Amino acid sequence: MKQTHFRSGGTLIGAGIGASLALLGMVGRKLAVQAPTALAGDWDRALAAEHAMTLVLFDKLGETQPGGKRRMLLMQLKHALGKHALEEENAVYPAMRAAGLKEEADALNGDHGYVKQYLYDLSDLIQDDAGFRSKLAAFRADIQDHMRKEEDELFPRLKQALDPQAVSRLTRRMNQEGLKLA
Repeated sequence: MKQTHFRSGGTLIGAGIGASLALLGMVGRKLAVQAPTALAGDWDRALAAEHAMTLVLFDKLGETQPGGKRRMLLMQLKHALGKHALEEENAVYPAMRAAGLKEEADALNGDHGYVKQYLYDLSDLIQDDAGFRSKLAAFRADIQDHMRKEEDELFPRLKQALDPQAVSRLTRRMNQEGLKLA
């Protein structure tokens, strides 16, 4: 009887170790995914770095043919845009509203709805090469306009309205939001 108890205790310990290793792996993956953003500096530089990485994904996706690689890159694009949107919608846009840029924040947030529509449409067109490429080009152009408006106009206005402590808080909050989906 004691031997059976020891064996089941060992099984529980093994299961606990396995669960702990899985948790460490998940945390490590999240940190690795968020690290480039976190290491880029303040929130505005970090988001600009994500914008640049997203455009690279668009370009790689545009070079694909229908098939597995296209699916994989579209999935990566969806994940990158989802994480990025969460950072902006849950940290940056509320800060914009608090700084008196409510209409601008609401317009940017509205753009994110169109991003979701483009991603939905691209998923349906994944095997239609001409339709996929046409939709991807329109999507890239629209998202690049959105990024430029943020980087060149709105983010500088927000940063100017924030004191150094508020910039640090916003950067920390943005990175916390990014970790949720990293």
